[in-house]
Amino acid sequence: MTHVLAIDQGTTSTRALMFDGSMTVVGSAQEEFDQHFPASGWVEHDPVDLWSTTAATCRAAIEKAGISAGDIAAIGITNQRETTLVWDRKTGKPIHNAIVWQDRRTASLCKALKDDGFEPAVTDRTGLLLDPYFSGTKLAWLLDNVEGARARAESGDLVFGTVDSWLVWNLTGGAVHVTDATNAARTMLFDIRKGRWSRTICDRLGIPMAMLPEVRDCAADFGMTRPDLFGRAIPILGIAGDQQAAAIGQACFQPGMMKSTYGTGCFALLNTGDTPVVSQNRLLTTIAYQLDGRPTYALEGSIFIAGAVVQWLRDGLRIIRDASETQPLAEAADAGQNLILVPAFTGLGAPYWQPDCRGAVFGLTRNSGPAELARAALESVGFQTRDLLAAMQADMGSAGKALARQARAATLRVDGGMSASDWAMQFLADIVGARVDRPLVQETTAMGAAWLAGQRAGLYPDQAAFAAQWALDRSFVPDMQEDSRRAKYAAWQRAVQATMTF
Repeated sequence: MTHVLAIDQGTTSTRALMFDGSMTVVGSAQEEFDQHFPASGWVEHDPVDLWSTTAATCRAAIEKAGISAGDIAAIGITNQRETTLVWDRKTGKPIHNAIVWQDRRTASLCKALKDDGFEPAVTDRTGLLLDPYFSGTKLAWLLDNVEGARARAESGDLVFGTVDSWLVWNLTGGAVHVTDATNAARTMLFDIRKGRWSRTICDRLGIPMAMLPEVRDCAADFGMTRPDLFGRAIPILGIAGDQQAAAIGQACFQPGMMKSTYGTGCFALLNTGDTPVVSQNRLLTTIAYQLDGRPTYALEGSIFIAGAVVQWLRDGLRIIRDASETQPLAEAADAGQNLILVPAFTGLGAPYWQPDCRGAVFGLTRNSGPAELARAALESVGFQTRDLLAAMQADMGSAGKALARQARAATLRVDGGMSASDWAMQFLADIVGARVDRPLVQETTAMGAAWLAGQRAGLYPDQAAFAAQWALDRSFVPDMQEDSRRAKYAAWQRAVQATMTF
């Protein structure tokens, strides 16, 4: 058995990638699925879509690789995090659509809990903030708003899971109800220091703890697939949330190493080793990965809208037909115009955490057109990333001199769809004032999941040897004058403040 199948279940599509023994992709498949927006700020997925696209893409990837299930040593899973599902323990039938991580329907509940002084207890245990982004209040909403759900949950008939749990449940025919430490750490229900579900938080949210999955390491035995799915039972040996999987795929194994993934949103992770650094700048303390029972921690900054702002140009404004058109438009934009786009379509994430905030554009003139909007959209991602990195560096400074030096010296490793844009990555390097490295292998998220499973199966190398294989595609070096950088970032900060006070 010389291959590993990686499942990458994302926010807008599901992908399956087949890696051979040298960790080269030899077959892949992808399917998009519908997004559901039942109310302003609400985002849902049909759980059946998540599962059916997973099964279909896995079968297609196996076929395209020209192999059989007998050639597959293991399956690794990476997934959109925080998205919340509840289903019947006996039938496996969901009680409601999945509530997606972007969804803001629990903003009022989060505010009430904050006003009641509960946020410090949440942050102390979970490293997170009280925000609708996380799974805990989404689960509470389902129990309170789906008819009969709370009674069924209290009687033991319902189970909760993030997308990884839902996929494992279906892959194993309902035999296994599990998650990994990285996904558990994003639920706002898991004590990341004690490594267990928090009874204090569950009790406050009214969540029966019997609903929660068993938490395992990122590389562990997560069960065997049903034999009828792919022609043979295959072990599931790796799971990590998508951003943690990307950090693993980028080989960010040493304290001070940073990666930033540009997908639907943007997520920057800074490895802090065995130290759970407490943020003073409203970043998140989370688990980067957990192996052999030992957690490695990270600081994380989450931007809700990155690649999604390009989708908005395409699907909302209809000024482009393909994401690749943004680069030539940005290059052609009028240098005399200084449009600032704050893409707070579903609120602002770190370090602001303003769930009720909505997007805005500043600096419009009669000559503003598609080129200027495209440039402003790409620049907004760079500006938001600078917000995150500045907060991270400040937090690392308070955590000790050694970590501070590592953070200041760090090169930002980038991945995700938007990292393919040379223009966007050069602006990123310019506005953050640091080198940006893009890897030769762009499938970092799937590779992280594949490495976890393959290493557990004995097929892939250990951390050090895997890190040594990391290869550079291109470095982007800052080429902007400091006064220009300072002026542009100051304009962004003014725009954010105006947006938040609107």
